[in-house]
Amino acid sequence: MTLYRPLFKHIRNHTALFSELHRYRDLAVEAQGLKNYVFNKTPKFIATDGSRLTIEPERSIVMPNVHHFKGVRSKLANAIPGLSMVEHSEIGYRYPTAALAGLDAPFIKRMRSEYFHKVDEDRSICRPVNLSYGIKSRGKGDNRQEYEVWMPEEAPDQSPLPLLIDRYGEDLPHDVREFVEQPSRVHGWMGVKRAAFEALYQNPDVCGDLVICVALSVDTYNIGARPDLSFSPEAESSIAVSNAELEWEVEGYYAPRNAAFDHDAVWAAINHTLEAVNAPLRDMYGNDIIPLTESKTERILSTIKALGVTREEIDELDLQPWEFLATESDRLKGHDPSRTVNLLGRLNRLFYQPDRQLPSLNWMHDLIS
Repeated sequence: MTLYRPLFKHIRNHTALFSELHRYRDLAVEAQGLKNYVFNKTPKFIATDGSRLTIEPERSIVMPNVHHFKGVRSKLANAIPGLSMVEHSEIGYRYPTAALAGLDAPFIKRMRSEYFHKVDEDRSICRPVNLSYGIKSRGKGDNRQEYEVWMPEEAPDQSPLPLLIDRYGEDLPHDVREFVEQPSRVHGWMGVKRAAFEALYQNPDVCGDLVICVALSVDTYNIGARPDLSFSPEAESSIAVSNAELEWEVEGYYAPRNAAFDHDAVWAAINHTLEAVNAPLRDMYGNDIIPLTESKTERILSTIKALGVTREEIDELDLQPWEFLATESDRLKGHDPSRTVNLLGRLNRLFYQPDRQLPSLNWMHDLIS
C-alpha cells in the first residue's frame, strides 16, 4: 500500500518542494523539544592554506539491485542511536545524467536534469528539464569539492562559467575555473530513479548542541552501453549496467539561534555523522556491497571504456547533452542513412527498456520504508 507522501504533489515545482521540505524538517526539530533552533547550511571548508572550498560531505554504497535495500529506512532508524526520520520528507526524482569529461580529466564534469512526463503524455516518454551543470573532484571515498549551477532552459549550450563565478565567486578555485572553460563532450549516460528522504542525527557527546541534517536516497540506475545509447554488440543491449546505490549526505545542521560554533567542531560533527550512518551499513550489507571507489559519473566512464569505446569514437560522435532534449536530430542512423536518430527516444530506454525497466518512484519508497 502506498503511504501518504505530500511532497509528491510538488514534484514539478522545486520552489514549493524545498519550502515544504524545510517546513517538515523544522516540525521534526520542534517535535524533539528543541526550542529556538534554526537551520544552518553546511559551511564552506577552510583548508590549511586559508582557501574556502565548497565541499560535498557525502558517502554511498552500491548494491547489485534495489531489492537489497528493502526496509533500509526503518533499519537505519533502529540501528543508529540518535537518528530520527523526518516525517513526510519522502520525495522521488527521475533524471538522466551525462559524463562530459573523460577518465583522464582532473575533475568530473557532468550534466544532469530532472525528467518529467508532459500532462497526458504517453507514460513511456519523459523529457529532461531543469538542466544542471556540475563540477566535482574525483572519487567518492572522501568529502569532495562540488560546484553546480542550473542552466537556463532556453540556452542550455551556453558557457556555465559566468553562472559559476556569480554563484561561487571566491570559492571557485582557479584549477576548477580552467576546467570549466574546456569544451564539454558526452562520454556516456545514466538513467536514475531516486527515492529520497531526510533524517536528523543527535549525539551530544560528539556534536554538542548541533543537530545534523542528513539527506538519504536510494537510486536505481541503468548505464548506457554507448555514448549515443545505441545498441552495443558487446553488451547485446543499449544498457550495460543496472545497479542500485544508497547515498547519504550532510546538508546542514540545526543549532540554537545566535550560537557560534568553531569551524573544526562543525566539520568534526559532520564527519562523525557520516561514519555513524556507515557503520551499521557495513554490518547489514557487507557481503553484498560492490567494492567501487568511483562516483556514479566515473562509473559511466569506466563502463563505456570497458566495452571498448575509444576516445576517438567519442570525439567523432561529438555529442552534446542538449541534443537529447529534442525529438528531432540532424544525425542519421548508421545502418539506414534515410532515417534520423531520435536521441530523446534512446535516452528513454534507460528508464523504460522492457527487460531492465526502472521501478516507479512510489514503489521504491514502499520497498525501502
